[in-house]
Amino acid sequence: MNVRELALDTLLAIEQKGAYSHLQLNEAIQKGRLDGRDAALLTEIVYGTVQRRDTLDYYLAPFLRKARRLEPWVRVLLRLTLYQMVYLDRVPDRAAVFEAVEIAKRRGHRGIASLVNGVLRAIGREGLPSIEAVDDAGKRLALATSHPEWLVRRWIQQYGYEEAARMCETNLRPPQSTARVNRLRATVEEALERLRAEGMQAIPGHVAPEAIRAEKGNLAHTETFRAGWLTIQDESSMLVARALDPAPGERVLDCCAAPGGKTTHIAERMDGRGEVVAVDIHEHKVKLIEQQAKRLGLDNVATLALDSRRLGERFAPESFDRVLVDAPCTGFGVIRRKPEIKYTKGRDDVAALVEIQQAILRAAAPLLKKGGTLVYSTCTVEREENEEAIARFLADHPDFFLDASLPERMPEPVRPHVKGGMLQLLPHHFDSDGFFIARLRKKV
Repeated sequence: MNVRELALDTLLAIEQKGAYSHLQLNEAIQKGRLDGRDAALLTEIVYGTVQRRDTLDYYLAPFLRKARRLEPWVRVLLRLTLYQMVYLDRVPDRAAVFEAVEIAKRRGHRGIASLVNGVLRAIGREGLPSIEAVDDAGKRLALATSHPEWLVRRWIQQYGYEEAARMCETNLRPPQSTARVNRLRATVEEALERLRAEGMQAIPGHVAPEAIRAEKGNLAHTETFRAGWLTIQDESSMLVARALDPAPGERVLDCCAAPGGKTTHIAERMDGRGEVVAVDIHEHKVKLIEQQAKRLGLDNVATLALDSRRLGERFAPESFDRVLVDAPCTGFGVIRRKPEIKYTKGRDDVAALVEIQQAILRAAAPLLKKGGTLVYSTCTVEREENEEAIARFLADHPDFFLDASLPERMPEPVRPHVKGGMLQLLPHHFDSDGFFIARLRKKV
């Protein structure tokens, strides 16, 4: 199969089977045995088509009015081809149209090939319908940035139009490739020097002191990574262990811990001493944590497969110095990495996840020693899952309070975003993931 046919199959798997874009894409690259250039093109087409799906459908709609019901694969083929025509300057329109028609011939019949050819050539002649013609500002922003209208209106209500627009626009850009340097193995400068010797282009991070950013190349494919010097992690996520601020020799509980990025960061900050108990509901994901810890040379990580809502069945009250609840969430802060979630998550998911988050907090709270620290974090920008979730927890647990010392534990650039013991980063603040962190203390 050629790149565009692989893109079609990948997009169909994401849309029809609920496959995760990054996993399905990796599978397609291996299946097609693609070289670097073709893998990059496939990645661009797949991610771009998913990210711009609603915008592409808006552009296609006037040209499909007379078409009978389209088979799903035909609509996806039109989308991925139109994506190339509109957004990829290096792909000539005629080449994209020719490939689409050839795929239509192989997968369908002459009539479908004719329809695909006719629609795409009509767009080339007549141009695209204007989104600016849409009067309603919320709907216009949703169409222009390909976000569900309900979600855009929700963000406008929570953050105002300008912030919501910047967030939506940032979500259309490729995410930064970042990694955390293992402080037990190397300094940031030593890691950068080793990467340069491998032919990688990397620079220090913008926010977290232990972060590096790749300007070219894949950090996970380096010997530096394999040797345990690096962990692939977003800079916003690196702030969680800083907020928890564990000390060597302590006992720390990490709930919902897979795949282990925060677990291992906590263990590194403890200088490999004490114990980090990493809990996750999925047995196969627990193995990922163990693999990470082994690669990084960390002996102070213990793992357990368990639903974190049932923590009290396995652990004694007040048996941990610090607790991290990195809660399951809608993930609306990582849309750049998983663009399909903006279409698959809805209002009901927010409400359901809030109840799970509260259940985990209720289970974790009694396990913390008096005077201990609890950090709650999510990779979403939803206030119902973040600030409102903390307010609800505190109302039900008067023995906890927000810790005003959080700014002192954050890097200088981040401190202005901390308010009352809570930090909400939006994707456009530092070109990183959207992330929420709250630091709480248990009364003595």
